[in-house]
Amino acid sequence: MQKKAPNHIDRHIGSRVRARRTMLGMSQERLADALGLTFQQVQKYEKGMNRIGASRLLQIAGILDVSIEFFFEGLPGLRAGGFSGDSLMAEFLTRSESDRLVRGFLRLKDDEARRKVADLVDWLASVG
Repeated sequence: MQKKAPNHIDRHIGSRVRARRTMLGMSQERLADALGLTFQQVQKYEKGMNRIGASRLLQIAGILDVSIEFFFEGLPGLRAGGFSGDSLMAEFLTRSESDRLVRGFLRLKDDEARRKVADLVDWLASVG
């Protein structure tokens, strides 16, 4: 019997949970503890393998300090004007490399180093 592939909406919402959790520097274990779950369940949510119910999504939004709409921002096929938000930021947060970039940036303690990283990214974007 073949495993069912995750739904694209569940994957999107899961990636937004992961992105916000990472932005806050929160581990899967810490989020799981706050939800009364195992970290494996959080992993399944973030991969879209398990669907997040409405009440659980509201609970996650509270823990991650975002509105419920945050999880739907940038969702392909969402009607225009459905939710507010910066679509460029939403696109960034759903990319796998954003996790590495944010984690590395947050480990930089020197403001000058952070400015130089931002300058480098600006320069790379302008030439590429």
